[in-house]
Amino acid sequence: MQGKKQYQEKLFINFQLSDRVPEDNFYRRLKETVDFSYLYKRTAEYYGSEGQKSIDPVVFMKLMLVGYLENLNSDRRIISHSKMRMDILYFLGYDLDEELPWHSTLSRTRQLYGQEVFAGVFKSVLKQCIDKGMISGRRQAIDGVYVKANASLDNMVEREVLADADIYSSELEANKDDALVANMPDGHFRDSNGLRPKKNPHNDTHYNPSDPDAKMSVKRGKAMALNYLGEVSVDTSSHMITHIQAFTADNGDNKCLPAVLEKVIENLEENGLTVEEVVADKGFSGGEALRALKENNITGYIPNRPQFVYERPGFVYHGDGDYYTCPNNKQLTYRGTYKCENSFNKHYRCERKDCNACPLRGACMIFTEKKGAYITDTIDRPYYASMHVRMQSKKAKWLLKKRQSTVEPVIGTLVNYLGMKRVNTKGLTQANKCLTMAAVAYNIKKLLRHNSIILSANVQALRKQAKIALNGVLNSLRHLKSQQMLSNTVYLLSSSK
Repeated sequence: MQGKKQYQEKLFINFQLSDRVPEDNFYRRLKETVDFSYLYKRTAEYYGSEGQKSIDPVVFMKLMLVGYLENLNSDRRIISHSKMRMDILYFLGYDLDEELPWHSTLSRTRQLYGQEVFAGVFKSVLKQCIDKGMISGRRQAIDGVYVKANASLDNMVEREVLADADIYSSELEANKDDALVANMPDGHFRDSNGLRPKKNPHNDTHYNPSDPDAKMSVKRGKAMALNYLGEVSVDTSSHMITHIQAFTADNGDNKCLPAVLEKVIENLEENGLTVEEVVADKGFSGGEALRALKENNITGYIPNRPQFVYERPGFVYHGDGDYYTCPNNKQLTYRGTYKCENSFNKHYRCERKDCNACPLRGACMIFTEKKGAYITDTIDRPYYASMHVRMQSKKAKWLLKKRQSTVEPVIGTLVNYLGMKRVNTKGLTQANKCLTMAAVAYNIKKLLRHNSIILSANVQALRKQAKIALNGVLNSLRHLKSQQMLSNTVYLLSSSK
């Protein structure tokens, strides 16, 4: 007979949320694994002794974490999603009939807390991972990723160059709304009069009033957008994130590396670990970055940029006199150091009369009619040269492949599954908080997975021990049974006689 379910809503008299959340549920295990109670002491300085009670700091941080674990890029969606999940309510410490905080409270509290609060959560989870032996710290793979800003290219306005910086700042604040209204919605990069600029806009000429820290940048194969640059450091032995930091997108990876190194070293040294090697792609190659590696006694494996020339056939550098000799044995002497883009280059030039009389002039690889024979070399040549030699080894080639299989999948997970595709805040400081919480969510998932593996291994070990013990008991019983049968046989034989 066909069944038909009849539904009539009931008023539950006896109901416990903990009874409805399975023991192996992710949020139940998270609640038992990570203790957030230290946040009360860490956030006490942000509150006074009077007025209405704010959102519980632990509840706030758990809601932030839920947003990244569930890939929810909106405070409103975090609240609406959490209302419908019993396991999340249990994790937050709320009953079914309790109202969750208003979504705007999350935004205000995020702005209230400093970056050190979010960094403290990251370090707390990182310490748990290190204590469980999940991180070696010896070798780190570092890479960068563009994270979309919460701002649009349609609202870009032209900067006005003012002599007084104070007046410039005040006028920017006063004209934000006017600039947005004046900006025409049917096209990009219009000025306050609604006209297109004569030259192509860039970060020096245009900005977005709602988020001045968001910068125009483009990745190969992608459209130009307003982004932040996120730098991620990953431990190669376990794929755990040891540091993450946001920068403005007009920075290069090589400019960010010294600051990232400082934080990675700090995070690991607090737990007794030492960084010995760093692996990165050629985007991190630069004089400042290579100097930072040397100063921190870290061995880097970073391919040099194509602009660096390791050797010029026939031209020999003499370090004692700081000059080059050409194939015709003429000297190219030092003529000065000049700034070139973001670095300083040393210029070496041969006497023009020597070049004019040189029989090899037609085949000279550095001769030009305008300047004669000259060489431009970076002041950081020793660092580049040392890196060039190191990158020829088999270990370096293996490490570059290791980097691709380590840090790039981690970044892909952060962007596609842990809410780091786009920040839902304004400003560099707030963007840093978003990236930090995405990294916390990633490490927590790895931590719980590690605990599950250990638990499974322990269960298997207990089963094996129980099986061995059971086999021992069965063998003892068989032995006793055989002894009993032997006794019975002897008795029967003796009786028959």
